[in-house]
Amino acid sequence: MKVILVATILSVAASVGLAHAAARMKPDEPNVCLDTTRISNTTVPNDHTILFHMNDGTVWANHLHGYCSGLRFHGFAYVATPPHQICGNLMTIRVLQSGAICMLGPFEKVSGPHGEKK
Repeated sequence: MKVILVATILSVAASVGLAHAAARMKPDEPNVCLDTTRISNTTVPNDHTILFHMNDGTVWANHLHGYCSGLRFHGFAYVATPPHQICGNLMTIRVLQSGAICMLGPFEKVSGPHGEKK
């Protein structure tokens, strides 16, 4: 019974998060998805930003919707859907130690393939 209740709560929370994310997206901005096979590594400078370092040297920042407690110190996990993609404004991550669920925000390119600033 507890498992069903937790799954239902997470499902409702994700739906509400998606509705809020869709409302914050600008209509003229396409949603960015990254190919997970091209991600070299990630760094977490604070509890609301994840930097995705790509194999070609490009860096994408994701500014989470809200504060994600413990993210910087404990890291995160996600399930890529569709396979091999992580999409801004559409997905959640889970903080490893606490299990906190946090909503990805929009992706912003912060540097190009050879480290040049955007």
